[in-house]
Amino acid sequence: MIPTYAAVLHQHLSNIETSLQLFDDVDLEIDHHSHKPNQVAKKMFQKINDLYEDQKISGDQLIILNAEIQSFTDICGACERIKNTPIPYSYSAFIKKFIFFYVMTLPFGYSFSLGYYTAPVVVFIFYVLASLELIAEEIEDPFGGDANDLPTQKIAENIKKHVGELMP
Repeated sequence: MIPTYAAVLHQHLSNIETSLQLFDDVDLEIDHHSHKPNQVAKKMFQKINDLYEDQKISGDQLIILNAEIQSFTDICGACERIKNTPIPYSYSAFIKKFIFFYVMTLPFGYSFSLGYYTAPVVVFIFYVLASLELIAEEIEDPFGGDANDLPTQKIAENIKKHVGELMP
């Protein structure tokens, strides 16, 4: 179920709607109208509790495994906070206005000391500041499908591969 959790978390963070056919190797019934990663974590908690009740794991192992599964939910919450905390519009608008007015007044400050070199210096400074603003907008949602986003699909595939190597 750990690889399934990683895949469901990837899809949850990417806002990709999927059907149950993607998880036909694990018999989970996922309600697509509620929080999918929490549903998978609940199934893992139930499975571990069943193992404890069947006396296949000890109480100490139950406590350790519960803490590990809880960390999955904590990681999911942290990723959701990153995803759902965009750069505020007022901040973004202010930065754009500041860059514009700063670059427009920059030649007046440098014209006496730099002379003809003022134009390339101002263009370079504008390029740097505008690039920083574009980078901030680009990394605002790191869980999408853009080239600069985190490769959560590849991470989920690697988790499935490595957990599969551990399981006989």
